[in-house]
Amino acid sequence: MTRRSREYRTLDKDLSRVANTERAVMQSGRPVFRLGIALLFMAAAAYAATGVFAGQPALGIVAAAMAVAAWLGLSIGANDVSNSLSPAVGAGAIGMTSGLLLVAVMEVLGAVIAGAPVTVTLTQGLVGGTLGQGEATARMMLTALLAAGCWISLATWLDAPVSTTHSVVGAIAGAGLASFGPGAVNWPELGLIAVGWVISPLLSGALAALLLAALRNRVTEREDRVAAGRIWLPIMVAATTGLLASLAAVAWHGLALSTVLALGLAGAGGGWLYARLRIRREIAADRGERLALKKLLGVPLVTAAAVMGFAHGSNDTSNVAAPLGIILDSLPTQGGLLPQGRLVLLLGGIGIALGVLLFGRRLVYMVGSKITRLNAARALCISLATSATVLGFSAAGLPVSTTHIAVGGVFGIGFYREWRDRRLSGALPALPDEERRRRHLVRRSYMRMILGAWLITVPAAALLAAAMVWIGRLL
Repeated sequence: MTRRSREYRTLDKDLSRVANTERAVMQSGRPVFRLGIALLFMAAAAYAATGVFAGQPALGIVAAAMAVAAWLGLSIGANDVSNSLSPAVGAGAIGMTSGLLLVAVMEVLGAVIAGAPVTVTLTQGLVGGTLGQGEATARMMLTALLAAGCWISLATWLDAPVSTTHSVVGAIAGAGLASFGPGAVNWPELGLIAVGWVISPLLSGALAALLLAALRNRVTEREDRVAAGRIWLPIMVAATTGLLASLAAVAWHGLALSTVLALGLAGAGGGWLYARLRIRREIAADRGERLALKKLLGVPLVTAAAVMGFAHGSNDTSNVAAPLGIILDSLPTQGGLLPQGRLVLLLGGIGIALGVLLFGRRLVYMVGSKITRLNAARALCISLATSATVLGFSAAGLPVSTTHIAVGGVFGIGFYREWRDRRLSGALPALPDEERRRRHLVRRSYMRMILGAWLITVPAAALLAAAMVWIGRLL
């Protein structure tokens, strides 16, 4: 080897070290970069408020409310993206980055198109007696926004998928209680929320487990899986697309029941036709008995992520828009009412979308892969159970958490697989405790953390908001 070639090899090694150093610097700077974008968005929201609401007597409260509402939107997007995206990512049907972009776009569309303000439902149903009391109500709602944002951000940092709806409800109730006394809170309404909070994840988990049991019984454990798949897989795909179309129609507020049913039937028909054609193509290509389930169910899973993102944007944007709308309505004005409507919905939708893109990756990965292992069939059962449960409770007018429902479906799949494995291995000799724990398909540490976060969400957000109200009075 000549001296010149050795010099070139040394130069290549040095350039490689420089490139590795640059990559390491970029990786370490990503969290700071994302945090900087979030802070710029909050500052931009406050600055826009000073221009739009210039000349109003309570401009300081309005600017602060806009900044805090932007932060709450970021927190909701970071925590709630796991509802719609985790099954599809966990099954490998879509990549993390493309999935985050898809859900972010659907969140904004859902907020602007179908996110009609639910201020009356969310506020008068809980603290209706306090409305219309001027700056006192505005300060109370500002404190509730701040407390809910703190709690959701803490839960996201701890990888705990809590209910953002219950966080906001708890914060509003706690701030109203501390500001105006016990008579300000509608306790039966809180009790109704608690009932839905307990029942909905149990129902979703049971439904997901039943769907997986039916899929295994009718398709994957049959001697002729190709013939069984031709019959039952199109039915499951049709049920998924039909329910998702119905969910999107319900989220688009104001549609008649006949229209919702028609859209659901159209979605079911399209899903059935897609599955039949895809199965025929797989068999013609001689892909084997498995029928390439991952590819067959990929489109329904990605569709589920998109529609659930739209529904989440249309519904959970109210967690930002309702308190912010009350603040703008309750403040004294000069020259008429403060402008809001689409502006408030757009702020909430953009905030949630940015939260999805900037901070949603960790929680999607945790729910989609760390609770229990997901493949395409299991993920489809979770999406179907989540959609059906959300649709049923929404039709009944009961407030539920999409986070609890989606995670409940993941738990249901994991526990069903554990029960089935124990039943199949019942004839084997008893295993040591350590080996039995190792074979758990649901990771108990994550389960305990998530359930603990669920149990304390409403009281923690309420206590935090009340504490902030009392500290504000002392100051």
